[in-house]
Amino acid sequence: MREEVYSGSVERIEVMGTEDEEDFPWIEEDEYRELYRKMMIARKFDEKAFSLQRRGEISTYAPHKGQEAAQIGAVFALDEDDWIVPSFRESAAFIQRGAPLDKIFQRWMGDANGQKDLSELNTLPVAIPVGTQNLHTAGLGMAMEKKGDENAVLGFTGDGSTSEGDFHEALNFSGVFSGHSVFFVQNNQYAISMPREKQTRSETIAQKAIAYGIDGIQVDGNDLLAVIKAVEEALEKARKGEPVLVEAITYRLEDHTTSDDSTRYRDEEEVEEWKEKDPLKRFREYLKEHDIWDDEMESFEEEAEEKVDKAAQKAIEADDPSFDELFDYVYEEMPELLQEEKEQLREEVKE
Repeated sequence: MREEVYSGSVERIEVMGTEDEEDFPWIEEDEYRELYRKMMIARKFDEKAFSLQRRGEISTYAPHKGQEAAQIGAVFALDEDDWIVPSFRESAAFIQRGAPLDKIFQRWMGDANGQKDLSELNTLPVAIPVGTQNLHTAGLGMAMEKKGDENAVLGFTGDGSTSEGDFHEALNFSGVFSGHSVFFVQNNQYAISMPREKQTRSETIAQKAIAYGIDGIQVDGNDLLAVIKAVEEALEKARKGEPVLVEAITYRLEDHTTSDDSTRYRDEEEVEEWKEKDPLKRFREYLKEHDIWDDEMESFEEEAEEKVDKAAQKAIEADDPSFDELFDYVYEEMPELLQEEKEQLREEVKE
């Protein structure tokens, strides 16, 4: 189903529970099953990471509970040679991309080894500063156009970053230089404690694309199939040098991070209302309606929990990073200044 949501220029895409369901199947049956499995693994990862933070194994964690469909659906739409630029809440995206669970845990534990070898997945390291992801997405997309490549880059960001100058600069440069970029905004309704309606008077975030001469799409971010469809369409354009802004409407069911207390700014009634739109619940019901759900899938939750527990333990027992690793993976060729700092710190450590 497509519905115009702003001046005839921005469409909202939905699939589950609409007339578009008549086009079933959207993907292969085994892909439906694997997507649900990945969503369950992501949910169990989120729960385990939260508990590890409470035990002191992780200092701070940013939950993605409630945003699994947005992240997993978006990454599913990518080709292998496409790139990902993550922000700080994309554990589910990393899982769909194929990153080992223990490596994702290691990264949350502050171990640099958690990022090792992920470049083979065409995935940039996690960047914590809000909004910088948009500039990285723009830069990669512009480089692809300049080199004549036919791939694209998918950059994750949140609704809070759309109030940053980085966001607007990135969209403007991408439009001017025909970047192969898809800016994927997970609008989870809050930038920490700031609700979206207090950030902007725009009816939608997607319409912000219009000012920069690029396309904007709004999608139901808790509808896995709608996300896949929206991102596939966006990538098709981006690969031709037509950048796209995608706004995925979703909801953060947990606190902003484990350092946050969302009960101070969100009503329990609002949270409960969004729990009814839980993407796992919705997708499970969809699979049952279309006779894909079976007894084997009932065991996915237990299997996911066991898999996540083993990965967490492996991360906990991993060797600590070596001293050299603090410096050796920053540049391909270490600058002289950094080499001097390395030797200076080595001497201080000996003392």
